[in-house]
Amino acid sequence: MQTRKVAIIDHDEKLIREVKETLVMGGYVPVVVTNAHLAVDTVVWSKPDVILLELSMPGKNGFKLNEELSRVSQDKKIPLIAMSDFFTEEFTWLLELCGIKRFLKKPFQPLDLIWAIENELEENSQLN
Repeated sequence: MQTRKVAIIDHDEKLIREVKETLVMGGYVPVVVTNAHLAVDTVVWSKPDVILLELSMPGKNGFKLNEELSRVSQDKKIPLIAMSDFFTEEFTWLLELCGIKRFLKKPFQPLDLIWAIENELEENSQLN
C-alpha cells in the first residue's frame, strides 16, 4: 500500500496534534505548515496527496492560499479540504466559487476527517 502525505495548513496547535495523531493512526504521513506565508513553498516541496486548509489563517486567508495553491499545482491538482469553525449559508456559495468541494466544520470527528480524505483521493484518482 502506498503511503499518502497529507499537508495540514493551520495555526491551531491543539488541532494539529489531534489531526496528526488521526492521520498517523490512519496510515498517512502528516506534513504540518503553521505559517501561511510558507504554505505554498511547503506544498511544492513536499508534494502532498491531500491538503487540509484552515480558511482563517493569520497573515493570509485560506481563500487566497487556495488560489495560490491552485496555480502551483496545475499539472497535478491536489485535492483540498477546507476547515473552519465559521460557517453560514453564504459560505457554501463562496467555497463553490473558489472551487473548494469539501469542507469540515471544526470541531470534527476523526472518522469524518478520514472519510473526507478518502473521498477526495477516490474522486481525484477517477479524474486522472
